Amino acid sequence: MNQLSEEERKKILESSPVGTWTLLLMVGGGMVIAWLLMYYGMFLPRGHIS
Repeated sequence: MNQLSEEERKKILESSPVGTWTLLLMVGGGMVIAWLLMYYGMFLPRGHIS
């Protein structure tokens, strides 16, 4: 295996988790879109609760 120097190791540990934030935003955005589709596609057309 390739051994990392102390500087490279420190740089990796201090960097932000870009992939995690990207995945989080994609999943969250998908859930918001799905909820909006359900709200406008199912709930509003059915009208008020009687």
